Amino acid sequence: MSGTTDPSPARVVADADVLAADLLVGGPSRAALDHLRRHSWTTLVASDALLDDAEAVVERAADASLAADWRERVEAWREPVDHPDGDHPGLASAYRGGAMHLLSFDDRLASPQAGAALQGRVPLSVRHPHAFATLFDAESLYREVVGGAYPGPDRDPRA
Repeated sequence: MSGTTDPSPARVVADADVLAADLLVGGPSRAALDHLRRHSWTTLVASDALLDDAEAVVERAADASLAADWRERVEAWREPVDHPDGDHPGLASAYRGGAMHLLSFDDRLASPQAGAALQGRVPLSVRHPHAFATLFDAESLYREVVGGAYPGPDRDPRA
């Protein structure tokens, strides 16, 4: 697992509620995370604690078997990151993993107070999954983080 990584706009954290909604509901969470699944040059960053929280939501909403299958699949996809116990798993994953985007349904994380507390410390944008899905521009992001002409998606989001 990694420690603190340099920030990149191609590195994204999805809070536990967004990860569970991606699996169980679809909608904006799936649309947002499909952008990451379509591009090998983007990264989903998540700590074990964050996945533990999401797995517990899936288990409560569905069942233990689905939760275990989901966990196995997401562990193969995400880039793991460590953070101190007791830290907010989403925020800590973003900080330690160099993610510049945190997708969450928690309005407190996207509040002006939270933004003011983070300003100058962490280059982090907290967004609702719908906002991220709507504003994601693969072509300009590719030019910024990889360089050159955008070749289009290189992965199947359903694979």
